Amino acid sequence: MKAYVFPGQGAQFSGMGQDLFNASAQAKEMFAAANEILGFDIQKVMFEGTAEELKQTKVTQPAIFLHSTILATCLGAEFKPDMVAGHSLGEFSALVANKALSFEDGLSLVSKRAIAMQSACEKEPSTMAAILGLEDSVVESICADINGVVVPANYNCPGQLVISGAIPAVEEACEKLSAAGARRAMVLPVGGAFHSPLMEPAREELAAAIESTNFNVPICPVYQNVNALPVSNADEIKENLVLQLTGAVKWTQIMEKMLADGANHIIEVGPGRVLQGLFKKVNREVLTEGAGLAE
Repeated sequence: MKAYVFPGQGAQFSGMGQDLFNASAQAKEMFAAANEILGFDIQKVMFEGTAEELKQTKVTQPAIFLHSTILATCLGAEFKPDMVAGHSLGEFSALVANKALSFEDGLSLVSKRAIAMQSACEKEPSTMAAILGLEDSVVESICADINGVVVPANYNCPGQLVISGAIPAVEEACEKLSAAGARRAMVLPVGGAFHSPLMEPAREELAAAIESTNFNVPICPVYQNVNALPVSNADEIKENLVLQLTGAVKWTQIMEKMLADGANHIIEVGPGRVLQGLFKKVNREVLTEGAGLAE
């Protein structure tokens, strides 16, 4: 069974999407529509922008979403998913790919999400940190004992977890996790505490936009970030998407569930190879590849 997976923030690079634009009239139309929806020339930033420009949340998120959704569209009849999932932002790409959302509505939500997250980040100094080499349960209990906001935010693969919260609480957690035997506990260069309770103002803002958006019955189930379960009901998809900004990304659990449900061919759609690498950490034998246009 084929599982198509869609990356999140961090996979961006200058020049992304240029090959799609050059190869496909449909891609050109989608880029033109995106410029109009966003109100700025995202195409120019993606093709020619500096790493610094591409790092801004309000640019990064639409850029990665566009790369993934345009690539999935350009695959045409070759795109036959049995299941889909996306890491954080990638969940929106997955929902366009499996037809739960239209491209235009998906992009509009991603843009609102990025702007809401940016403004939530400005309310309180916050950050995230990568924790390597500890059991999830150890990280969970140490975070729970700290006075201040710090929570597990991304379960990326066994032994690799990202925590998120207020700067002092994250720093204290890193010290305690190192003392508990973490191979690394490293604060990440991000602008805020994504997937933590500090994203509540953004969640509220995005919830209203999600509620007023039309969701369709998808062509295959989406394994959602907050519960790591396959969902095909449009109302349930909506509910889980609303919870996503303050909830953890249960990617380890998604991979395990997809594999248990019969996925044996993993195709990453979008920039980078991060998700393929994470699947290999769970099952070294599984077939993984990056989606690409036929030469």
